[in-house]
Amino acid sequence: MSEPYLHQGAGQRIQKDLLTRWYRQLEEAPGRGEKVAYLFISGNIGELLQAFGMRLVYPEVNALQCGIKKAAGANILAAEDMGYSGDVCGYVKNDIGLMAKGNHMPHGTQLPPPDLLVCNYAGCATYLRWFEALSRYYGAEMVVLDVPYLQGTEGPAPEQVRYVVRQLEELCRVCERVTGRPFDHAGYRRALELSRRSEGLWVEILQSARRRPSPIDAYFEAVFFMAPLYVMRGTPECLGYYEAVHAEVMERVLRGLGPAAAEEVRIVVEGPPPWPHFRAFGELFKRWGAVCVASTYSKVGGVWDFGFRHDPGRPMESMAEYMLGCYTNRNWAMRSRMIRDYVRDYQADALVIHSVKSCRSFSVGQADLREQFIRDFGVPTLFIESDLADPRYFAAAQMKNRIDAFFEALEHRRVTAGA
Repeated sequence: MSEPYLHQGAGQRIQKDLLTRWYRQLEEAPGRGEKVAYLFISGNIGELLQAFGMRLVYPEVNALQCGIKKAAGANILAAEDMGYSGDVCGYVKNDIGLMAKGNHMPHGTQLPPPDLLVCNYAGCATYLRWFEALSRYYGAEMVVLDVPYLQGTEGPAPEQVRYVVRQLEELCRVCERVTGRPFDHAGYRRALELSRRSEGLWVEILQSARRRPSPIDAYFEAVFFMAPLYVMRGTPECLGYYEAVHAEVMERVLRGLGPAAAEEVRIVVEGPPPWPHFRAFGELFKRWGAVCVASTYSKVGGVWDFGFRHDPGRPMESMAEYMLGCYTNRNWAMRSRMIRDYVRDYQADALVIHSVKSCRSFSVGQADLREQFIRDFGVPTLFIESDLADPRYFAAAQMKNRIDAFFEALEHRRVTAGA
């Protein structure tokens, strides 16, 4: 039996300070004459834009912050009052409602307007419409990077990489015009080296979950641990953060600490969490001693545990490969193989699919994935539904009944198998 770790570790304290400073710097950017770019997490190109001195805003991150702080519901209603349909993505409506109310985040920061909108992931039509709307509202220039969807199973083809590289080079010329600054090639390479080192530490943290007991929860904890790698990658502060978290996790390993008093069930989780009900959602699994040992959502900003690293020796090419290889740009054959590898390599007992109404990039195909894992792979699989931003779609009693029934059946199956 393992001793549960203290949830407020050094890593979380450092992260809170980092993100507080990050938001403060965003708020102060216009007053310092710094240009601001909005972009998306999936395949984000933060290092490239930072090489022009730009500050970065991620509307998805703002949406999940609003969700956790119970502010997303009011923002979503404000957007619906403006005419947005109930079927529109909750992240989009949170962002539009937040903007309409003055862009004041729940922790008090006021977000700056964009000087440039960079739609760096075009695999979701909602992303395109989202930034088109922001372009109209703010009167800001918009650039769309066309990232081809991966069709095969072996990763990006050379011609796809070249196609994206040419677009990145065109974007550099736009950034030079918008910022009035030349591209800092040396600074960009230094940032990629810092990213490469941070990514290596992050993979070691994630792969520590192969141990029994797992020292981390690769979903309910990792979704917080991953934040600096997505919003401030390529900075010394980001690297320092992952050095601290890595040391903390290795100490847990030495002391036999884990996220549960007793690790009863090891699960793999597919799909984003319901941010407005995150704590309550986690408790539904915690009461069964379930520990997530691998998840797909913790890879939404980069699939590094399958070998990819940013490469300062191939700065544009590796950035293109990163964009092409992001999780939601992979076809379902690739995603299914990835999840199956997780179940095998992390010795998981079951797969949990959390399907969210807002994100079709995740949810389309998940029902078929469930059938495949049950029928073809013999993996017990739970399919549950809610939303990642809209609190109205979380049915707590129904969710609890389905989760309890699943784990009861799993426990019964284990007992009868050992009889």
